[in-house]
Amino acid sequence: MSWQRPNPLTANQIKMQTRSKTYLIIKRISDIVVSGVALVILVPTVFLVMAIIYRFGQNKGPMIYKQQRIGKNGQPFKIWKFRSMIVNADQKLKANPKLYRKYIANSYKLPAEEDPRITKFGRFIRKSSIDEIPQFINILKGDMALVGPRPVVEIELKEYGDQVDKLLSMTPGAMGWWQASGRSNIEYPERCAVELYYIDHASLGFDLKIIVLNMISIFRNTGAY
Repeated sequence: MSWQRPNPLTANQIKMQTRSKTYLIIKRISDIVVSGVALVILVPTVFLVMAIIYRFGQNKGPMIYKQQRIGKNGQPFKIWKFRSMIVNADQKLKANPKLYRKYIANSYKLPAEEDPRITKFGRFIRKSSIDEIPQFINILKGDMALVGPRPVVEIELKEYGDQVDKLLSMTPGAMGWWQASGRSNIEYPERCAVELYYIDHASLGFDLKIIVLNMISIFRNTGAY
């Protein structure tokens, strides 16, 4: 049976939504300012270069890849990334039952060297996290926050069991405690515990710590593939 977005808010969701209004207001203002400034700087530079790269060779095709993720209170949205895969990559994965089973068993990912969907350029922008830059658009729109639990695809919700409502009680983030703690090196079910820990301890100080640790992970290429 397909997962259905929860209807009234559960007691757990209500509890999570009563956290400090000051924290939530500052967090949202910071998201708007940071994402707005980043886009003003990056659109005429990085986005322009990417637009040229995606006109040639193996990379030819749409520059932006949009995938449906589940956001706050179960609201679906399209996450934006620079495309690191071939066109119609999702269909190619599902057309290979053996590879798709491995993808599911490996916490919904494949090592880059075993993934036939990823281009050479795609491996580079994934390792450097350049592919994540368009998520500033998601942040500006309010689909995502700069910091929060990583947004999941619908099939991953089952990994959270009876903690799904708790996961969906916060706006998902471009950076999070999971990435700061090891990213793809941390698989389910440990990932659930890491993401839920953040929700229980979210604060401006914790968010700042996560941003710093994420930046360190990006420069070290820790857990990125």
